[in-house]
Amino acid sequence: MAIRDALLAEFDHEMISTRQTLERVPEGKPDWAPHEKSMKMGRLAGHLAELSGWGATIINQDELDFRPVGAPPMQPLVMISRQQLLDTFDKKVTEARAALSGASDEHLLKNWKLLGGGQTIMVMPRIAFLRSFVMNHVIHHRAQLGVYLRMNNVPVPSVYGPSADEGKM
Repeated sequence: MAIRDALLAEFDHEMISTRQTLERVPEGKPDWAPHEKSMKMGRLAGHLAELSGWGATIINQDELDFRPVGAPPMQPLVMISRQQLLDTFDKKVTEARAALSGASDEHLLKNWKLLGGGQTIMVMPRIAFLRSFVMNHVIHHRAQLGVYLRMNNVPVPSVYGPSADEGKM
């Protein structure tokens, strides 16, 4: 089995439950956070909506400098509306899935580089970046957002099994 085929099945599963979580983000609370050190809900939801798109970048480019020298740094997405989150998420998922669908094992095993201000932060095989900076990162922030939903009395969707709000699998 090709690496991409194994990763695509996992990607599809995680993106379904991620979208279900984003569908529940309440509008009108973008500045809500559970703690002063926590990311605001609008920023966290925006980050989660755009994360899958890093998959296409990792596959289609050899590196990414998120603070390029002589240019403005990348600007994070902050939620304006639920529809904006879902539109961004759907677009990024489509782009990442298309890129991954065409990636060979050889390409996925080639190194990819993350830079900040022209300085190398990390170099790993593309597959390692896809697993850690896309898949695991999505799972991490989706779980955070689930806590935010719970604290705002918004039903939390079932992900790997029933939630306290949904007894279904």
